[in-house]
Amino acid sequence: MAPFAIFAALGLFLSAANAQNCTPLTPSAQLKISDGYTAQVILNGLRVPRNIIFDTAGNLLVSEQGGAGIRRVVLTESDGNVCVASSAQLIPDTSFNHGIALSQDGKTLFVSNMASVYGYPYDAEAGTVGTRKTLIEGMRSGGHITRTLLVPSSAPDVLIVSRGSDGNIDNTTTNVEAGKSIIKTFKISELLASEIATNYVSGGEVLGWGLRNSVGVGEDPSTGGIWSVENSADDIVRSGVDIHNENPAEELNYHGVIKDAENTLKGQNYGYPACFSAWQTTNIPSNSKITVGSQFGGIAGTPFEQVTARGSLEEVDEFCRTERQGPRLIFPAHTAPLDIKFKEDGSAAYVAFHGSWDRRPPDGYRVGKIAFANGQPVANITDTTAVEYILQNEDTTKCPGACFRPVGLAFDKKGRLFMTADMSGEIFVITEV
Repeated sequence: MAPFAIFAALGLFLSAANAQNCTPLTPSAQLKISDGYTAQVILNGLRVPRNIIFDTAGNLLVSEQGGAGIRRVVLTESDGNVCVASSAQLIPDTSFNHGIALSQDGKTLFVSNMASVYGYPYDAEAGTVGTRKTLIEGMRSGGHITRTLLVPSSAPDVLIVSRGSDGNIDNTTTNVEAGKSIIKTFKISELLASEIATNYVSGGEVLGWGLRNSVGVGEDPSTGGIWSVENSADDIVRSGVDIHNENPAEELNYHGVIKDAENTLKGQNYGYPACFSAWQTTNIPSNSKITVGSQFGGIAGTPFEQVTARGSLEEVDEFCRTERQGPRLIFPAHTAPLDIKFKEDGSAAYVAFHGSWDRRPPDGYRVGKIAFANGQPVANITDTTAVEYILQNEDTTKCPGACFRPVGLAFDKKGRLFMTADMSGEIFVITEV
């Protein structure tokens, strides 16, 4: 037997042994778990795991940004514990960086890299893929590299693709035709039938734009509502004052229901690069009309910095409040929300906060729960305590170096929440008890 085959067989043997013993692994960081929940690591040693989905056979598919491509993890159970029966590379591709989704019938696997979206015929039971097809292209840029994918259960012929900005403040995104800082929808049947790839910039329909970097996109299965979580700007300055440590807020944005022909949110502009949401108002210059969660402008390097030469900051802020679509909830600055997933009954959304690099002390590095009712958050936008944090690092002063950093979330059929931690190479399962 070749050396590689020996190592592969050994890896499968070790996975099988772990499944038989079903012993939870030791987390890389000390965890702080809320009452009513348990959390355990079921797999480690992965190469920067990002987004995750379950296939129709209950296997976990993982996009690894660290050059490994797509991984298939077969799960089993013993005495109520989740165990890994096997873990193996499904698609080797060093360019894949984040996005992964499945068609509603589970037979087409969609994956992305910075430039393109691909489709693969997929057999969930056999764990095999067919010949790939390039479906969407023309997304290469030098800024944010993730391209998030989602196939809503309420609109099975729709593929949602989110693309971020080309840099911190990307003024080209004032033009919707730039095709950046935008979420678009594409018809899957047309993508699969076409002999040539669709260009992202000129193709598809605009769901929302003016969205700096909406890495997390999710569907409320109880209503079909589409939500995104936005990573807002770094190092912002207004009227010569550095306000970046507490501003701008990260955002929870609502985009309506895809299949609703009267969706008034479709195609709306959410403010970037001119307008941002306030988390802490006290340190913002000329803040008399700025409230928690309201949008404001006049940030150095943005288009509206020039407007203040002809008008006032208050006039700029009024434009941001009245002419741009605001968020439904806000989160602390720089906490970096990277995914959002909903409970099946729509009673709560869960958000993975990857954690900050641009504030002192560090913040984020946790998983939060947001209460929902009738398709909307229970909390008001001014409520800075709207998120219940269910899984955190015990000591965030050690972050990011000695912390888990949540990225991808996925619910299994039993309502257990699976989570990737990219920098530590772990997969967690979080259970409500």
